[in-house]
Amino acid sequence: MSVLVVGSVAYDSVTTPADSREDALGGSATYFSIAASRFTNVSLIAVIGEDFDERHIALLRSHGIDVSGLRRHNGKTFRWAGEYYSSDLNARTTLDTQLNVFAEFSPQLSAEQRRCPYLFLANIDPELQLDVLRQMETRPNLVALDSMNFWIDGKRDALNEIVRNADVLFMDEDETRDFARESNLVTAAKRIMAMGPSAVVVKRGAHGATLFNGDAIFSAPAFPLDHVADPTGAGDTFAAGFIGYIAATGDKTPDGYRRAAVLGSVMGSFCVQDFSMDRILTLTIEEIEDRFRAFTALTSFKGLPEGASLLGG
Repeated sequence: MSVLVVGSVAYDSVTTPADSREDALGGSATYFSIAASRFTNVSLIAVIGEDFDERHIALLRSHGIDVSGLRRHNGKTFRWAGEYYSSDLNARTTLDTQLNVFAEFSPQLSAEQRRCPYLFLANIDPELQLDVLRQMETRPNLVALDSMNFWIDGKRDALNEIVRNADVLFMDEDETRDFARESNLVTAAKRIMAMGPSAVVVKRGAHGATLFNGDAIFSAPAFPLDHVADPTGAGDTFAAGFIGYIAATGDKTPDGYRRAAVLGSVMGSFCVQDFSMDRILTLTIEEIEDRFRAFTALTSFKGLPEGASLLGG
């Protein structure tokens, strides 16, 4: 089944303890589209400037991504520059943000896109997220969205409305607490689910992710790696694994959501191993499945037989 993603396509300049890269292909919709294309058909809606390289459009097409919704406007493509520090790769400093043509982004869906059964609203203005959802001909089987503190602080009313209409919400720990106005993460997730979503996925960077789904809580660890090159885009790549699995299987059971969370962690673990989308671009389904099995082994242990004591007494 097809996934429609609405978000940013950008050029990133990134410095990490491992290296640096100038004007690397980035943006939430780009990371998501390339990663999710491993599992399902993807249609992308975003805006680019006159400076966007045709080779990068060809790259998206080569992964089977529908780029009919990628609009080129007069001006420059969205650019972001940031730096990560060795002491904490979960934290970064934004050095420069140039919205450029993205400042006037107004998503317009085609007739076919209005019928997409799965929708991912990447981290953009919640008013735009609402507008996209209202353009859908019928409500998708799954509506998932990402957001951040900038929108929590600046457009809470619009964010509240789109969250009420979502099935899955992706946020990091601080964002989840801020949005729910609750310091306890479990209580915060429950408050958000009471608004409408059936699941809240709390992204925890190098510590994995926690899935809240109804009364159940599931923790997907981060895969142990001996080298991290660039954490940029890991959250959108996680979302791609999560939503890509559900779109490919239609499995929205509690077990399906758990497998989706693990596949999200699998995809995020590949993303951080190289700069930009370099590692994601070369991934094979065999490599993904092998790491998925490694995740299973990582978290599997033999429990106590029924009625047995932990200490054998």
